[in-house]
Amino acid sequence: MKKIKIIIVTLIVAITVVSCGVYNFTGTGDLNAKTYQVNFFQNNAPIIEPGLDRDFTLALQDLILNQTSLDLVRANGDLVYEGEIVEYRVSPMSATSNNTAAQNRLTIGVQVRFTHTNRPEDDFDQRFSFFFDYPASTQLINVQDAAYLEIFERITQDIFNASLAKW
Repeated sequence: MKKIKIIIVTLIVAITVVSCGVYNFTGTGDLNAKTYQVNFFQNNAPIIEPGLDRDFTLALQDLILNQTSLDLVRANGDLVYEGEIVEYRVSPMSATSNNTAAQNRLTIGVQVRFTHTNRPEDDFDQRFSFFFDYPASTQLINVQDAAYLEIFERITQDIFNASLAKW
């Protein structure tokens, strides 16, 4: 009876270890890649905000570095992210009774070309965008850091999900 218990426990442990082999908490599974490359995202939006291109490029590099075990390289990466910032727009969102803006929205859009050298069927060319709403009585410069943080977090996570997590 004791031997049967040991065999059953051993089988349960073995099955559990084997079944969790390719899963990780980011949902990426087997990436079939060891390196990634994020090329500089040029700002081609009608409104050019200085430093936005550098900040976005670094945000995407950091997110992938923090959520995978891939190594960042400057050239010949297994995964290549490139593209440009195509939208930077501030627009009024709601009006007051005096026909003035009560709230403004900053929208940033990025066109991304993703190439997976080991799985060409995963390649895509897609646009990602997100926004940040703030009171019209506040200058954008006063909320810019918070706006960029929120927008970059959402866009970079959407890019990650589309390219690696397949969500």
